[in-house]
Amino acid sequence: MTLPLEDQIALVTGASRGIGAATARALAAAGAHVLLVARTTGGLEETEEAIHAAGGSATIAPLDLTDGDSIGRLAEAVAGRWERLDLLVINAATLGTLSTVPAIDPKEYAKLLTLNVGAPQALIAAFDPLLRRSARPRIVAVTSSVGADPRAFWGAYGSSKAALENLVLAYGEENRTLGDLRVAIVDPGATATAMRAKAFPGEEPATLKAPDVVGEAIAGLLASDFPTGYRMRVEG
Repeated sequence: MTLPLEDQIALVTGASRGIGAATARALAAAGAHVLLVARTTGGLEETEEAIHAAGGSATIAPLDLTDGDSIGRLAEAVAGRWERLDLLVINAATLGTLSTVPAIDPKEYAKLLTLNVGAPQALIAAFDPLLRRSARPRIVAVTSSVGADPRAFWGAYGSSKAALENLVLAYGEENRTLGDLRVAIVDPGATATAMRAKAFPGEEPATLKAPDVVGEAIAGLLASDFPTGYRMRVEG
């Protein structure tokens, strides 16, 4: 039986836990070889072991996404081994401190924007040549509802997600007539993750959907022929 993403090369950021790890497992189950990217080596190894135990294929790539040089070196390594990148899932992000807009700490905000917006731009810049070598390149950026619907005390994180959406969708528009590269935005909705627990400490995780639900939804989307600019919210 042919798997929907068989022989595809996928890269998932924030793959050491939560939605990133779940997405990586789902992509591997669909036949892709998954490059697992995050800072935490231990978490990446756990994701890799889970993928291998299920009969999938993955490679870990521990790196700090705020280091543009590291991203460039990763792209060179991928080019040397696989010569292309088919699927890119931009998931890694930091919540930062929830506060009023006047109280946002400038240094923390700068770090947040570097990871949530600067790193995705650096990834796209570094992997653009490899995406162009793919027969059906696809990009999914994981967002949040606060990117489109401002919420009190969420200005820092929400503005970063608004910027992320604009950035990746602009890239999609730039490539709309240049090939089959397609870009989609995924809002995972309320999901039982460490970031969600930090934002809503009194919430009962059992009342939320598991990251696996989101991961499977993203894998299904990447296996489909969605139009560039497509937006999906994962319910459940």
